[in-house]
Amino acid sequence: MKILAINGSPHTTRSTTRKLAGFVLEGAAEAGAETEIIDLCDFRVTPCTACDACSLNGICVNDDDVPSIIERMKDADGIAFASPVYIDNVSGQMKIFFDRLADTIHYQLLAGKYGCAVATTHTSGGENVVAYQNHVLNYLGVISVGGISVATYGSIEAVDAAEVSARVLGKKLVDAIRNGFSDPIQDEEIAGNREFFKDIVIENRDFRTEEYERWVRMGWIG
Repeated sequence: MKILAINGSPHTTRSTTRKLAGFVLEGAAEAGAETEIIDLCDFRVTPCTACDACSLNGICVNDDDVPSIIERMKDADGIAFASPVYIDNVSGQMKIFFDRLADTIHYQLLAGKYGCAVATTHTSGGENVVAYQNHVLNYLGVISVGGISVATYGSIEAVDAAEVSARVLGKKLVDAIRNGFSDPIQDEEIAGNREFFKDIVIENRDFRTEEYERWVRMGWIG
């Protein structure tokens, strides 16, 4: 079992967000998972231009590191998104990355996985950013087991004080992967998204035959 955390802080290894996400991973490791964290800002992530080329063959016109990150996400059983709060939202780097997940979202390439969200902020907005990251997980077909946010007020000690809660979240993620986890509200949202994306899959079935057939096998297309 593998848990992958993606840290969207430009401070990378020095970030409070990474430290909080690290506590989540430590809890997951204690529960028996293999863990990995990547710092998004160490990778080349080019902004999406909405050219729709990926819809035709699943290949982005941008030659950067996003495909390799997506492969690591596919290889993981659990995914944790972690971002600081920048003007009431995720960091710009994280948002650009999320925009590049359009094809992964449309074709539900991560469906069936579990995840969680992590955020840190100086004062406010943490819960909203946790909710937004969990919303993106649902777009990906991933069920979230929850999230954690910490308002630091400029003190790293606030993150240290949340260590126990963060470790519990990591253990909860492992338990969901091992034993299953269901949330009717998320299930309904994911099903609704999939119904919407179905038109894209059908429209491009002559170009993305394997993906179309996968949707048929999964029962998402009748």
